[in-house]
Amino acid sequence: MKYYSTNHTAPMASLEEAVVKGLAGDRGLYMPENIKALPKKFFDNIDTMSFQEIAYTVADAFFGEDVEAEALKKIVYDTLAFDCPIVPVTEEIYSLELFHGPTLAFKDVGARFMARLLQYFIKKENKGGLVNVLVATSGDTGSAVANGFLGVDGIHVYVLYPKGKVSPIQECQFTTLGKNITAIEVDGVFDDCQALVKTAFMDEELNKQKMLTSANSINVARFLPQAFYYFYAYAQLKKLGKADNMVMCVPSGNFGNICAALFGHRMGLPIKRFIAANNANDIFFQYLKTGRYNPQPSKATLANAMDVGDPSNFARIYELYKGDHKVITSLIGGATYSDEEIANTMRECYADTKYVLDPHGACGFQALKDLLQPGETGVFCETAHPAKFKEKVDDILATDIEIPQRLQAFMKGTKQSVAMTKDFADFKSYLIKL
Repeated sequence: MKYYSTNHTAPMASLEEAVVKGLAGDRGLYMPENIKALPKKFFDNIDTMSFQEIAYTVADAFFGEDVEAEALKKIVYDTLAFDCPIVPVTEEIYSLELFHGPTLAFKDVGARFMARLLQYFIKKENKGGLVNVLVATSGDTGSAVANGFLGVDGIHVYVLYPKGKVSPIQECQFTTLGKNITAIEVDGVFDDCQALVKTAFMDEELNKQKMLTSANSINVARFLPQAFYYFYAYAQLKKLGKADNMVMCVPSGNFGNICAALFGHRMGLPIKRFIAANNANDIFFQYLKTGRYNPQPSKATLANAMDVGDPSNFARIYELYKGDHKVITSLIGGATYSDEEIANTMRECYADTKYVLDPHGACGFQALKDLLQPGETGVFCETAHPAKFKEKVDDILATDIEIPQRLQAFMKGTKQSVAMTKDFADFKSYLIKL
């Protein structure tokens, strides 16, 4: 399958080119030339299939033309070595728990898939030299990508993160690894980190010297596999006899996660409608209300992984629906919550149900409480384990939540990071000198 740019001026690319380049030459995001509808038989039988079987069917529709069947199956099955269960919180609202992977965050799925796919292409082409992966993170992306690529031959990962703006547990998950992982602590906000990564891809001199790619959700190999767990969530609800009026709510920052859900919908996934839940960074919410997309500097909030003022994947959503605001608003609703409202939701949910929400999942849960209609069943993404935000969660809930063993292991490591300004010239100089 070929991939085109959302800016429509870069040449068409193969899957391998799109994965290795990350960003198109015209600064657009790659989109698959077509999105294949899955057969009715698949949806009729989906509740009898395993997570891996469902995911392979979806992956084959996207990547089957470009990756040998057995290799693709191995990539999918290796990626999904953990479950993503739906758990009832109330009678009508379920949590899609996406924190059962190695770094306890939803991004484990996309990061593990991309690491294995990139390694497949490197081995297949016998490429010489080192592929350098650049990734900007506001929290969980860095840990998921770093751990997904840790020890992978032929690849070095540079994780750029905003100084003092990720939780201590998140930070230790990518600053203590060493080996082929370098953490770069940027004196700025997430948008500055993302700007450094995007500018690096556009710098001709840098790209001549270094083979660069991105592992942010701008990369098709990162965001498309996230569609897997939406199909699986539907299958689990279908097994319970509750899938007929399913509403999917996604806490949204850079919009790669909900974008993957929308691609699944285009493939035939029978979700009735979607809700994008925002924190105070409500650029998409304002777009839904006004039809105008107006990026703003990001604001620091309790739900830090959603602190994005110019979400990259808006371009893909806009492209998917040809910029038709009426179509977009007919399918996607929005909600926005302040830190105080997020904290109140966490307290009320815990008091009523004993279910512990992280700040991001709290946005999704509250949006369903506010917007779910009679007869609908809502599912929200619980995008990370609450222990990753232990200080915030304990303070809000007056608890002492247990830190899973996997997180404790990261916390015992020694921090290794490179201090960096937000000036691209400094970042470029650093990469060239390596």
